[in-house]
Amino acid sequence: MLCDSSAQWKSPVRLSRPTSDDRESLTSESDGPPVSPDASISPNIRRLLISGLALAPAGANVIMQLSRLPIGHAIVESKVHSGALRKHPIKRTRTTLAFIMVALSGTEHERAVIRREVNAQHRLVRSDHDSAVVYDALDPDLQLWVAACMFRGVIDAVTSFIGPVSDVEFATLLRHCSRFATTLQVSESRWPRDRSSFNDYWTTSVRDVSMDDVTRAYLRGLASLDFLPAPLARALGPSHRFLTVGFLPSPFREELGFPWTPRDQKRFEKIVSRAGMVNRHLPRALREFPWNLIELDTRRRIARGRSVI
Repeated sequence: MLCDSSAQWKSPVRLSRPTSDDRESLTSESDGPPVSPDASISPNIRRLLISGLALAPAGANVIMQLSRLPIGHAIVESKVHSGALRKHPIKRTRTTLAFIMVALSGTEHERAVIRREVNAQHRLVRSDHDSAVVYDALDPDLQLWVAACMFRGVIDAVTSFIGPVSDVEFATLLRHCSRFATTLQVSESRWPRDRSSFNDYWTTSVRDVSMDDVTRAYLRGLASLDFLPAPLARALGPSHRFLTVGFLPSPFREELGFPWTPRDQKRFEKIVSRAGMVNRHLPRALREFPWNLIELDTRRRIARGRSVI
């Protein structure tokens, strides 16, 4: 899908596109920088990371990732229809969760398999002469932003449903979640080292958040679930939109143009508090659903040589 010709852009937005040498190094036999060494996930870290309730901010997190124009246009204009959310919502959800699950708890081999499959898709996503915005899905700067948003989603979920994240917990989660970046095309050396450096990166990067008519319409549609069949979108859309807007930081919310009142905030906080309370008393199998099923399915696919993405 090409960008809407009515979008108000006088000239393309330029970014540093990977050179042919960069692309070759990122898509060689090893498919980019080596993934982090295998590291077991402790029960405490798994408790913080693996919770079905962590999917509550997922819509907001996707919007955050796509709120930079090159990434938003890359998704809207992508010609890789096999993984398009609007065409294959169930498959896209499964593959996204599979990537996250493998990045967080997969072995080095499993992460290498996922990286190769993701790279194969990303090689096909590049702007052309008709694009209002220049983009390349193999751009490490854009991949770093996506990974940082995913980590921010982890922190948002833990803070909302469990409680404040201590400096020690933050450092442990930050180190473990570097896998979000290294399972893409980002070298570990570029991942923020500590809470201060992550906050600095985040504050600086949020200044690049921008939407145009094309990406704003697409992202508002995601918030409202308009990619689902009409009856489902009508039934689930309003609640999903409310939670999504509630989890969005104000710069993203303002770009989308969604109103948010103090009354909305109070209602949102009450819902989150009650959900967290219920979640803490669930048995592990229920608390980790659907991540536990995604983990099982993904490992079976990799073990049998089947495609995951």
